[in-house]
Parts: sequence; C-alpha cells; structure tokens
Amino acid sequence: MASQVYYFDFRVTTKDTNFKKFGRLLEAVNLKGIVQRKKKRPLIAIKLHFGEKGNTSFIRPIYVRQVVDRLWEYGGRPFITDANTVYVGTRAEAVSHLTTAIQNGFAFAVVNAPLVIADGLRGTAEVAVEIHQELFQSVYIGEAVVEAEALVSLAHFKLHELSGFGGAIKNVGMGCASRHGKLAQHSNIAPKINQKKCTGCGDCIAHCAQEAINLEAEKAVIDPAECVGCAECILTCPYGNIEIQWNESIPVFMKKMVEYTYGVLKDKPERAVFLNFVTQVSPACDCYGHNDMPIVGDLGVLASRDIVALDQASADLVNQSPGHPGSCLKDTAPGSDKFRDIYPQIDWEIQLDYAEKLGLGSRAYELVKI
Repeated sequence: MASQVYYFDFRVTTKDTNFKKFGRLLEAVNLKGIVQRKKKRPLIAIKLHFGEKGNTSFIRPIYVRQVVDRLWEYGGRPFITDANTVYVGTRAEAVSHLTTAIQNGFAFAVVNAPLVIADGLRGTAEVAVEIHQELFQSVYIGEAVVEAEALVSLAHFKLHELSGFGGAIKNVGMGCASRHGKLAQHSNIAPKINQKKCTGCGDCIAHCAQEAINLEAEKAVIDPAECVGCAECILTCPYGNIEIQWNESIPVFMKKMVEYTYGVLKDKPERAVFLNFVTQVSPACDCYGHNDMPIVGDLGVLASRDIVALDQASADLVNQSPGHPGSCLKDTAPGSDKFRDIYPQIDWEIQLDYAEKLGLGSRAYELVKI
C-alpha cells in the first residue's frame, strides 16, 4: 500500500508564505499525534545535523523554531539533539559540538529549545538496543534519543559518498548512533592511498582520530585493522590521493545503517515524524567544513510518517529535476540518476530496499502537494 508523503515547493505569495506552508505541512503529517498526552509533557527529541563549522547547507534554524513552538503548544518538551562524530572535526565531543551548533544559529534564543548531545560529553552515553537482525544483535544509540518518548527527524537531503544520498534514514540511523555505534557501522570500510602520487605531507596522519595512518618510506599507509572508515582522510588530503575502496563493504555499510534506524524507531511506534529539506542539495555530506554548488534547485520540504517513502520521494524529486549547469554533474538532464552520476559505484537503492524488508516503510508512495 502506498504511503502518503506531503510536500510544498517554494513558490509563494504575500498571503501564502513558506512559513504558512510549513505550518500546513506539519498539520498534514499530524505532528501533534506524536505527543502522548498520557504522559505529563513528554520529552521529544528533534534530531538534526547542526552542520560542521564552515558548512552552510544545513537546515535553517528558523524552520526548526516552527517545529519547536508547535511541540510546546501541543504539550511536549522538545529538545534539539545530535550525536558526536567519529572523525576529527568541530563536533567530535559535546563542548565543541554545542559551540558549533550555537555558532551556526541553533542558540536557545533562536530555536526556543535546549540543545542536548545525545551520547554525552565524549560519546559514551549510550543504550544497547536489542534488534536481532542480519548484521547486528544489538545497536548502540545515544541515550537521550532512547529516553525521549517521541522523535522528529529534520534531515537536509543531499548526496553522500558512502550511501549515495543522505536523507531521513541516514539522519536517524547514523545520526542517532553513539560513537560506538558509528564505529560499528563504518568498521569495514578502509580507504586506499594512491602510493604513486602520495607526497608524504602528513596531513592525513594529523587528522586521523584513530591513529590508523603512518608514514612508511615517506608514503602514507593506512592500517585497515585500526581504520574505522570515517573517510576524514579523503577530505583532508590536499592532493586528492585517498579514495574509498568501492567493494562489497558499501552495501554492508548501508544495511548496517538501516539496522540502526530500525533500532532507533523500535520503541517509538506511531511516535515519529520525518521531514526532508530538499534544499541546497550538495554533492557531499554536511560533515565537511564546506559545501559545493548544489546539483539541483531548491525543490521543497517533504514530510511523512513513513521514513522509506519519504526518502524514496525525495530521491525521485532530485532525479526528475534538471541539474544545475556548472555543478559537478556530468549529466544534467531531467530524469538522469544524479546519485550514480557523481557516485557511479554506489547502488543507493540498497538502503531503501533493506529498510522496506525490515518493515520500516514502503517504497510505494503518494505525493500530496500542500
């Protein structure tokens, strides 16, 4: 059965602004319904990516405020949350993470809710959630997310170098995992260094949080036993000499991510809402301290109670749209597979197929315009 996915585009009039459309979107997806009135002011986690320092494609805080205000009005106690990263950056522990969030505009005065790092000061505040699936028996989720009675996922939909795209599934599965959980998802993906071109500059060594890279005969070498596959070295190499190994580990990574999504949502039946902002669709993750030119125009905001249908609809909208001339796309024609254009070795549909198999939702959807 097709699931309903609601959306609005950014065409406005003086009487019908984007904020008014956004309000109708939240009503259509029944945001109020996740607030369980049996509990006195239930805690509600609003999961989003604060953006790495220097990145500008993350969701605008003024939209987050609209969600927060409604949840307060409905009787909930909302808080904004994300979990710490495994790579060296500005969100690897709670102090730097919160500082980055505030500098990027997510201060209490703007969003009207406290910021809580889901897995604590150093990423160790976690709960082992039993799931008994193909790859994991238990998954490790940030404590604050598990303790919350309900969840709102606000995801910036963009491309991703490991999963093809990052939408609601990645925002929930990877984003809510503790550092332990993120390591488990990345553990079998070690990048490779082009030894002929490596200059031995040492930049990758300085940025490797796991100390998995060393110099041998003036060339950088990755120890796969120590590497956690965070891909930070790929970004930091000034010469572009480090690449992902495109092999069977990528499908495994996506399935791991989906199983973590299953774990996050396991104890929140009917108490989760998912929104994708298909805006500034950058060719790489918001974890980088920069963002390249968007590959398509701003297409709108989508919402659903079905996380699979939402990501499928978002991907379809991107592929159906004409690509931006001058972007990194080679084929800008409407209908072209934008994800495989940039990451040809990644079968991005694996995450959707596996999520549907686990009962997280349906790839069949009805797109309802607000």
